Amino acid sequence: MPAPTRPKAVNEEHLELGRLGNFIGFRLRRIQNQLSGAFSTQSVAIGLRPGEFSALAIISANPGLSQAKLSREVGLDKSAAVAVVDDLERLGMAERRRSPDDRRRHALYTTEVGEAALVKLFARLADVEQDVLNVLGPHDLQVLSGLLDRVYDSVFRK
Repeated sequence: MPAPTRPKAVNEEHLELGRLGNFIGFRLRRIQNQLSGAFSTQSVAIGLRPGEFSALAIISANPGLSQAKLSREVGLDKSAAVAVVDDLERLGMAERRRSPDDRRRHALYTTEVGEAALVKLFARLADVEQDVLNVLGPHDLQVLSGLLDRVYDSVFRK
């Protein structure tokens, strides 16, 4: 009679993901949780709630962006995006202006205060992500960036 097999010891350092390891959404979210947790204390220190940094950065990169496009890009419903823009305006980091093309919509812009905050926050974000950059070389980062863009396009830009 063969001896019973003992259960494999749990490796506390590297837990098995089991079937979760087959799902890209879980794996991406797990990485995002680690990186955003380390960064959120930095953004909260200057008065930004989670998600507001992303919104501010997207507005900065796309001056004149509509609130509807912002909400889609940062993954918020429209009412939540309005609240985010309200907070950014209250902090003096962004502003709404009537769109010159369509007076029914607002165009979003960052202010000097917002741009200064982004300079500080991007520097802190680079510090948070430095360990990732050290593990991946420039080629790996280029490949990863391309893959992430393709995944995003397949899910959100149909």
